[in-house]
Amino acid sequence: MNTFTQVQLFTDTDGRARFREVQIPLSEGTPAARLSQLMPAAALQLRESPVGFKSDFHCTGHPQWLFVLRGRMEIGLQDGSTRVFGPGEHFYSADTLPEGAVFDPTLHGHRSRQLGDEPLVTLFVRA
Repeated sequence: MNTFTQVQLFTDTDGRARFREVQIPLSEGTPAARLSQLMPAAALQLRESPVGFKSDFHCTGHPQWLFVLRGRMEIGLQDGSTRVFGPGEHFYSADTLPEGAVFDPTLHGHRSRQLGDEPLVTLFVRA
């Protein structure tokens, strides 16, 4: 069976954000056009971040897909690791603050920044 690799940014049991890859089965459609099952979506939002944009550490408020439409985006984690996403690439952002926790910028979340010489354009699809 064919699959789609979903890159997930999630909150691990220790409260830290991490990346993992999850396989989504493409079990619908035809051999010429494999599809996943329908997934719920609540809303979508476009964002343009100027050259030089960078954020402080933060958690995702609501789980959402993030698709890079133009430019390059770097996501940095508390452990110092980073991943760069370019046009056509995605990740599923679900690194929400653990229930009952108070945000600690030295423990929780991720940071993001625009890379290169063109603005970053992203599409968020809230799950």
